[in-house]
Amino acid sequence: MRVVFLGTPDFGVPALEQIMRFHKVVGCVCQPDKMGARGKVEFCAVKKFALQHGLPLFQFEKISRDGVETLKALAPDIMVTAAYGQILSQEVIDIAPYGIINIHGSLLPKLRGAAPIQYAVLQGLEQTGVTILKTVRKVDAGDIILQKPLTVLPYESSGELFERMAHLGAEAVVEALELIDSGRAVYTPQDEEQATFCSKITAEQEQIDWSKSAKEVVNLVRALSPSPAAWTTVEGKRLKIYALRPSEQAFEGKAGEVVQCGKKNLTVMCGDGAVNVLELQAENSKRMDVVSFLNGRKIPVGTVLGE
Repeated sequence: MRVVFLGTPDFGVPALEQIMRFHKVVGCVCQPDKMGARGKVEFCAVKKFALQHGLPLFQFEKISRDGVETLKALAPDIMVTAAYGQILSQEVIDIAPYGIINIHGSLLPKLRGAAPIQYAVLQGLEQTGVTILKTVRKVDAGDIILQKPLTVLPYESSGELFERMAHLGAEAVVEALELIDSGRAVYTPQDEEQATFCSKITAEQEQIDWSKSAKEVVNLVRALSPSPAAWTTVEGKRLKIYALRPSEQAFEGKAGEVVQCGKKNLTVMCGDGAVNVLELQAENSKRMDVVSFLNGRKIPVGTVLGE
């Protein structure tokens, strides 16, 4: 089939790579370039891949306003979206004879919305998966073509899960395209009563609330690792934390209090239980494991993080 692929971050690259093996990619669409921290233009992952492989590339400020005629001229049989990042108008949805299918990082109708992988980790789910669905105007509400479940590994970060989900999504979308192309696809409506929703992670969610349980704090750190990263403060300076484990030892202290700091251990109290810090990053420093961090500095026992 003639396929137009719409995606922006790393999540879409494995899918695009697999689609190329079995179908003709007549165009790639990604978000406009962004200015990086040092004033340099940054290319997204899909753009880099498209340029490396000589694929026709398009970047529309607003696809529903600027891209309709271009997309029509490409004459796609179907379009595929994977974390593209823009809302599509009905006019865009109707361009291809087979419409648009989307790769979504949850087992719909659970976790519709912008950050399903992060929320699966944040909520401590043991299983999630990938859904291939028909795109409609309502967010993530279209008919399901197929789903593939995936077990969330113990203490897996959203970044690690994201990578595994991207490859599972690639496998699933190729399978879905084959079903559609052969006329064997079955479109199953979602159960609206079972739908749950997740929005983008907000800046307020990034700050660690040490009054929560150790399990909740661990899941927050996992969900935000590696980006944007959960953080707290020590002596008024921001401290990013990338990995924690619940402590098997019992400690007493107030929420956020450092109750152990040695050569290899940094332990912080939560509202219920304590956690051992494994990876962190001080302000104006680099990310490092806790042993390397403690080799250069100590956080005195009794220090309360977040104050």
